[in-house]
Amino acid sequence: MPITLYPNLILDALRRVRYPGTGQDLVTAGMVEDDIRIEGMKVSFSLIFDKPNSPFIKSVVKAAEKAILTYVSPEVQIEGNISVKVPEVVPQDSLPLLPKVKNTLAIFSGKGGVGKSTVSANLAVALAQAGYKVGLLDADIFGPSQPKMFGCEDERPVLEDVDGQELIAPVERFGVRMLSIGFFVNKESPVLWRGSMASNALKQLLTETNWGELDYLLIDLPPGTSDIHLTLVQTLGLTGALIVTTPQQVALADAIKGVGMFLDEHVQVPILGLVENMAWFTPAELPQNKYYIFGRDGGRELAEELDIPLLGQIPLIQSICECGDGGEPIATQRDSLMGIYFRTLARNVVEQIERRNAEQAPTQRVELQK
Repeated sequence: MPITLYPNLILDALRRVRYPGTGQDLVTAGMVEDDIRIEGMKVSFSLIFDKPNSPFIKSVVKAAEKAILTYVSPEVQIEGNISVKVPEVVPQDSLPLLPKVKNTLAIFSGKGGVGKSTVSANLAVALAQAGYKVGLLDADIFGPSQPKMFGCEDERPVLEDVDGQELIAPVERFGVRMLSIGFFVNKESPVLWRGSMASNALKQLLTETNWGELDYLLIDLPPGTSDIHLTLVQTLGLTGALIVTTPQQVALADAIKGVGMFLDEHVQVPILGLVENMAWFTPAELPQNKYYIFGRDGGRELAEELDIPLLGQIPLIQSICECGDGGEPIATQRDSLMGIYFRTLARNVVEQIERRNAEQAPTQRVELQK
């Protein structure tokens, strides 16, 4: 009398076959695909292996065939009917570098001395005060200033174990997870590195740090355009870039060059907007007065010319400098006039990033031709 086949008979037989790589039987190891087909005495199904070059594929398939013929019936048509499946291998280059970071924002300026790092620090604090999870990477390898402005120059970040990997633990201040090359070099000595050394240092700070889950990672870049900027866009798919400039014509001319780099056809990082820093000077004793010592509305005019949003105009006020030098960004003073300016800037940045994410595809890492 012919035997009636059903899936559990096949599975019971396969429980007698152990996978050499783990010692578990094929069913317990989850190697039997849920695709068993029975047509009379013909049986077919798939076995799942963890990698396409597993040395045990042939021997395990043969053992499975033998188990079914031995423990089910020698009349089962099984030889040649076991398929092999392996998980699709995702190329390493296509994986997100920082999977727990939702948005990465490069903050840059065309020239030095426009207050880019001050804007970066206060924007990070304002975002954290708004309830977002924020990180700040001081990527100005040759002139790191964030440790000074956050009052933690003497900190020395430690390594921590994260899923078996040793990563740098950022320093946390005012709700911001911050890391800088300044923590690892003598603050009294200049950083005398060639471009390749600086680029490698940036990659390490990005990839070997336990940033954790972040809504925004702000990257304070050095002024101008250099190997650091190219390394960044080749390493990370940026959400966008933010320009910081003063109204002065010299600063504006250099800002345009930076914009050109990010908008280059080979780079294509979205420009989220422009911040005009030192837009006017207001003395403490005359808070209603505005003195346009670097020119007036140069940043606004440049934003209109480039057709990008003007996200904020930040005045030059003595307390900004005092707070930065004192290690406590002025944005920590929520009720101050400057605190309001930076909260407004933070709100505008968030709105612009949300618009960018809704309307544009994620930015890809850049592959520049040699």
